Amino acid sequence: MSSHLHLLCKGTDGFILSDIMRDFKKFTSKQIVKIILKEPESRREWMLEYFENSCKHLKKDQKYKVWQDGYHAEIVESNWFITQKINYIHNNPVKDKIVTLPEDYYFSSARNYAGLDYELELILLDLF
Repeated sequence: MSSHLHLLCKGTDGFILSDIMRDFKKFTSKQIVKIILKEPESRREWMLEYFENSCKHLKKDQKYKVWQDGYHAEIVESNWFITQKINYIHNNPVKDKIVTLPEDYYFSSARNYAGLDYELELILLDLF
């Protein structure tokens, strides 16, 4: 999605979800800004200014803020719940009329499940 991300993940070996999300946001923020600065991107100035303005209210010294604070975590307690969430994630770009079929969205795990070329490396769940 162009404005948000859906992620189904699991912490293992004592990792706490809040730590995983903190590290994920920190790593991806740096990578996103690095790519924006490096690649010829027509929206470069607009995006960097947006990210700069997003952190002006912060007390700590930070140049860019890519992600909003917080995340919407839900406890997964059944295979039905996982299947429902994956179907929601896969159909989100269809609902927003970005693509016709879930597997047409290039950065979706729907491509992995459909056996198509994909950009995302993930573990397929045998729930479908």
